Amino acid sequence: MENINRKQILIIALGCLFFGAIIGWSLSPSGNDHEGHAHSGDAVSEYTCSMHPQIRQEGPGQCPLCGMDLTPVASRNGGASDPMVFEMTPEAVALANVAVVRVTEGGTAQQVRLSGKIQPDEQQVNSIAADFSGRIDKLYVSFTGQEVKRGERLASVYSPDLINAQKELLEASRMKERQPMLYEAAREKLRLWRVSDKQIEEIEAQGEVNSTFEIYANASGYVTARNIAVGDFISRGTVLFEIVDLSRVWVMLDAYESDLGWLSKGNQLTFTVNAIPGKEFKGTVNYIDPIINPETRTVSVRAEVSNPGQQLKPEMFVNATVHGGQQAQGESTLMIPRSSVLWTGKRSVVYVQRGTADAPAFEMVEVQLGSRVGDQYQVLSGVSSGDKIVSNGVFAIDAAAQLSGNYSMMGRPEAKTLEVPDAFRKQIGALVNSYLELKDALVETEPDAAAKSSLRVTQALGAVDMKLLDEKAHNIYMPLHKSMQTSSQSIAERNDVELQREAFEILSEHLIETVEYFGIEQDKLYKQFCPMAFDDQGAFWLSAESEIKNPYYGDMMLSCGEVKKTYEKGKLNYADKKAASAEAQHHH
Repeated sequence: MENINRKQILIIALGCLFFGAIIGWSLSPSGNDHEGHAHSGDAVSEYTCSMHPQIRQEGPGQCPLCGMDLTPVASRNGGASDPMVFEMTPEAVALANVAVVRVTEGGTAQQVRLSGKIQPDEQQVNSIAADFSGRIDKLYVSFTGQEVKRGERLASVYSPDLINAQKELLEASRMKERQPMLYEAAREKLRLWRVSDKQIEEIEAQGEVNSTFEIYANASGYVTARNIAVGDFISRGTVLFEIVDLSRVWVMLDAYESDLGWLSKGNQLTFTVNAIPGKEFKGTVNYIDPIINPETRTVSVRAEVSNPGQQLKPEMFVNATVHGGQQAQGESTLMIPRSSVLWTGKRSVVYVQRGTADAPAFEMVEVQLGSRVGDQYQVLSGVSSGDKIVSNGVFAIDAAAQLSGNYSMMGRPEAKTLEVPDAFRKQIGALVNSYLELKDALVETEPDAAAKSSLRVTQALGAVDMKLLDEKAHNIYMPLHKSMQTSSQSIAERNDVELQREAFEILSEHLIETVEYFGIEQDKLYKQFCPMAFDDQGAFWLSAESEIKNPYYGDMMLSCGEVKKTYEKGKLNYADKKAASAEAQHHH
């Protein structure tokens, strides 16, 4: 009985093991199912502290500095995206308070906001100088800022020279019948010292010498400078007083070089001063300085305005808006907010929104700026109408990119794209078009069509005129040209599609280099990658569509691969060390 029970227990145990193995085998994934292979590693989230962004770790946890829960920052995929694109989580975007705006087209008429000061009208400033030497005997203006009227006495001067001249006049007046010329000479001497005919007649009528002479204001206004005191000795030409008439003043504004395209004489402007809140003044631009200030890099813009009641006082700060500024080009243009721009030396960059709401990403793009119009900049290149760019939180994104090791404003790669003539770039565009035909033939696994297409690639290569290039560009392109020529000829001479694909891979690598150095004529090209090609060594190719159509496998695994990079017409390409080292591992 005991033996029977042992046998039953053993049978039950073996049965459980057998059925368990069957169930486990049925649930395990097939190791040979390449079609279901994602070709990229599982996303690994990187976590950071919102208060201490230098703290970074893989996986959630608490900040060792403040104890706050770490939040995900970016997902790092095995197939790394464009190095100029920084990926963030929705939580990180919310913490950075990121806001985006669309790039818009501005009209021809714009408003330019400038700042400056009220200054006296230099044409209304009068200097009163001494016409004769002497000593200040009395002052009737006791302080600067005193208001005076035209013809009002300012000072009395004791002058030995005038005393002698008066004596000569009185002597000559007694002999004027006999010596009329001597008499006129004595009067003229006094006139040269700005003694009026009325004063001369009074001297003759009195028959006595005046010991002092009065100095009068030659204009109405405010005394802004009093350079003398009682008892001072003065020489002829000494500036005694400065009087400024403030019934009309200048508004002096500072404009940057980028503003000049929008400014011209005759532009109307409105301005305000802090001392009189709520009141707006008007004026007209009547002068733009032809010389740029080398220290401030600004240009003075002047408007002349009337000043009844002397409300506007010199040195008041002014905030002005110039209306009706016309673009130099006379055309509409793209405009971006000033808050979107980051400056690094001579370069200007913005962050363009990429990705989706669930997987936000921002691409750092270099832009060429034109004139500044208030709080906006004219942008000449780098972005397109309708692009969404970051207007708030741009510094937070750039700082996070820098901390994560991505390219940032302060850590930008060198531009790889070279300046070449348009004619050469068009020839490269024709080469790319013939290459795309060859790629499509390999996607369809048609060796005969591939051979014919490769002949057209060879013809396109023969049409490229290397004489258009300078020495640096020529030295870069020459080895690429030779390799592409050898590869295309190899494809034409072979009828085995697998051998054609091997030559196509080399052709693709060197054409990709050519595109990155010299740009494209097509609107967009996609650099695509299959990690399983050539026994998992991987291979790249170019496509005009983002949809994956694998030229290395055709129908066997048509959609195997992913987009690694997007090339756009007119957009610079940058040297990427990570990508360069990765591609070197796949080079055959």
